[in-house]
Amino acid sequence: MQLEDYFNFIAPNDIRLKGSRIGIETVLYEYIYRARTAEEIASLFTPLTLEQVYATILYYLHEKEKVSKYMADWLEYCLKGEREQDENPPAFVVRLRELKAKREEAKRILNEG
Repeated sequence: MQLEDYFNFIAPNDIRLKGSRIGIETVLYEYIYRARTAEEIASLFTPLTLEQVYATILYYLHEKEKVSKYMADWLEYCLKGEREQDENPPAFVVRLRELKAKREEAKRILNEG
């Protein structure tokens, strides 16, 4: 079995573990940025086997430059999405923020009284 056999290369920016809808970025984020072990990652994402997690880490180590760019692009995509949502939040988020502000104001008034 080749290492690439563990993955579905759907698009240049979309690599998923075979038999799941989980992207390699999900596993690698935990490994690279949260310093989790393969065992911890496998316990977090129960659809994955420990073997799949190790294969993902090994793929990263073998293709470090390519996968690092993949991760950087993914992180930038996530940050862009967060900025866009902060600038133009959905109506339900605006409503939740209003309710939270009212609740905090009511607590403040009770504490002053």
